[in-house]
Amino acid sequence: MKIAIAGASGTVGRHVVEAARQGGHEVVALTRGTGVDVREPGTVRTALDGVEAVIDVLNLMSPSGRKATEFFEATSKVLLDAGASVGVRHHVTLSIVGIDRAPHGYYAAKLAQERAVGSGPVPWTIQRATQFHDFARQMYELLRLGPLRLAPRGRVQPVDTGELGQRLVELAQGDPLGLAPDFAGPQEENLVEMVRCYARAQGAAGKIPAISIPGGLGRAQRDGSLLPGPGAVLGTRTYSDWLADQGVRPHGEASTAT
Repeated sequence: MKIAIAGASGTVGRHVVEAARQGGHEVVALTRGTGVDVREPGTVRTALDGVEAVIDVLNLMSPSGRKATEFFEATSKVLLDAGASVGVRHHVTLSIVGIDRAPHGYYAAKLAQERAVGSGPVPWTIQRATQFHDFARQMYELLRLGPLRLAPRGRVQPVDTGELGQRLVELAQGDPLGLAPDFAGPQEENLVEMVRCYARAQGAAGKIPAISIPGGLGRAQRDGSLLPGPGAVLGTRTYSDWLADQGVRPHGEASTAT
């Protein structure tokens, strides 16, 4: 099967490429590195010649919800229109669990992308997934107050990106599902404990205070709105497994969140 992957060089994309190739599929990487600009209809149409399924794991981390919305709507339209013109039978898009319960900023942009896919000309599947295991690393690096590191309160059920890549390839091979069951890690985690353990693994000895992120998105993160719903498909690899791969202690040794 010939599968095109938009965002093939990204955090999830490289795992999708690996899973597809291990499954014996022919991979078409839609990246600037391969000469494909996903905003340019002509180059995308040429790249999709003979492709049966497209997996879209493009990402744009922007503090502007408006810019993110413009990006996801524009790239989805190009991919869908080009796919329809060359006979692509299945369009698979990665989205985020719970975004309809917290339609703010970047999450609102992903909702706009979902609407674009749902109204597009190619049969589709949207796979919503939870945060990835390295979300704790991202928070550790992002949230600082002078020399002080902060840990956001949150209920999360992080998923392994390798397992997510395999899931997306499996979906691409099958019939379009529309909105697929949520995909998440095997168990709920405390985000503060995750961040503190990651910090200790980096040799940080100081305290890392817990904070509550303001606004609707922060509230949704704390109250469980971003956890997977009933019937979710669960991976098997835990945050402790991921930490072990990094050569650090399991997060159970971290201090208790307060």
